[in-house]
Amino acid sequence: MNVKKKKITFRFQAEDAKEVFLLGDFNSWNPKSGSMKKGPDGLWEKAVVLHPGSYEYKFKVDGQWVNDPANPLTCGNSFGTKNNFVHI
Repeated sequence: MNVKKKKITFRFQAEDAKEVFLLGDFNSWNPKSGSMKKGPDGLWEKAVVLHPGSYEYKFKVDGQWVNDPANPLTCGNSFGTKNNFVHI
């Protein structure tokens, strides 16, 4: 069985941010692989290629954990806060 991966682009609007990371199950919550790129309009983007499944994630903006305001899907985490999740 050949399961196709899918490229997903995550976006976060933060004009004044100095650094934004996309952290989640898909990159083992590792900031070294989650650095996002800032566009001239202040929109940060990162594309990831994922196998079908569900993945938890969150943004880290200038050292602060932030949920994705564009995604209403959330679940509890072991820290007593919420993560977003996406289903591919």
